[in-house]
Amino acid sequence: MSEAEPETVGPNRTPARTALWVLAAVVAVFGLAQLIPIRVTNPPARIEPQWDSPQTRQLVVAACFDCHSNQSRHFWYEDIAPIKWWTANHVSSGRKALNFDEWNQPQRRAGRAASSVTRGRMPPSYYTWFGLHADAKLTAAQKQALVAGLTKTVTADPPPGGASPGEANKRGG
Repeated sequence: MSEAEPETVGPNRTPARTALWVLAAVVAVFGLAQLIPIRVTNPPARIEPQWDSPQTRQLVVAACFDCHSNQSRHFWYEDIAPIKWWTANHVSSGRKALNFDEWNQPQRRAGRAASSVTRGRMPPSYYTWFGLHADAKLTAAQKQALVAGLTKTVTADPPPGGASPGEANKRGG
């Protein structure tokens, strides 16, 4: 090979041309992924518990409703795969564990809601990364109020098959 000939990769391919084809393939796959119709939907059911106070409901809406209700807010970036797939799966899992809008149905994690906030498991820390969902970033006082309100609400109005916080603790929950 002489100095005047370009380096080739395969038959008649320069490294730049190969890179362009790889980039085109990645863009095509990314574009096709957008056509997969997985996204968060909001069913019409709206049977909430009898909240102990408007403040408790307000805190639950801010910190919990996007994943634990049928009133999930939708943001522009959730229309982009693979984020939309992850979000849809996360919301589906959250609703299966506890859905404040289907309080007439068994809620397997109702008795653990307050302790999840106390232990710092809910809302998850990544939920407020990059300033997203800033209203869910609760102060210590707000977390205390949320824990107290959830405890009172679930104790006074447990869902069918749901445990009050005391019952959950007695069973090792």
